[in-house]
Amino acid sequence: MTIPNMITIMRFVLVPGVVLAMLQGRWDWAFAGFLIAGISDGVDGFIARHFNQFSQLGAYLDPMADKLLLVSVFVVLGFISELPLWLVVTMVSRDALIVCAVVLSTVMTHPVEMKPLFVSKANTAVQIGLAAVVLGELALAVDLDPLRPALILLSGVLTVASAAAYLVAWLRHMSGYGEGSKPDT
Repeated sequence: MTIPNMITIMRFVLVPGVVLAMLQGRWDWAFAGFLIAGISDGVDGFIARHFNQFSQLGAYLDPMADKLLLVSVFVVLGFISELPLWLVVTMVSRDALIVCAVVLSTVMTHPVEMKPLFVSKANTAVQIGLAAVVLGELALAVDLDPLRPALILLSGVLTVASAAAYLVAWLRHMSGYGEGSKPDT
């Protein structure tokens, strides 16, 4: 058990607290928890890189903790009408599509190694920014109106683009393209 893994596990523990704070309208606590999770994500990555504390477990846990927090925050923000439902449904559907593709390829004994694509990293960064803006607006009683609609639109476009890119990569993998052999015809 490495220090980065312990920090990541703390992020898992933060998720119910952030969600509960949101559902109770405690935006200050929700925003603080979201910020703590974000900062701790950077800290665990720094420690892993600079002190050679990488682990196989951490490679799986870290993105799971990030995704659990982000999906939970988006779902609650959609539920209370702070984010459009089409965006929340698109985000959750994209993540479900990726999970189903990974499970299916594993069941078919052709496991796929998921490597984050640039469009996916950009999508995650915009989604984190959007969640931080909305939580910050609610916690600090400020209006960042031109920013929120722009981030919503950009997040929607990047979510769809990311889903399409992963789908194409998965279909190529499953058909044998890009693995040094031609697909069966």
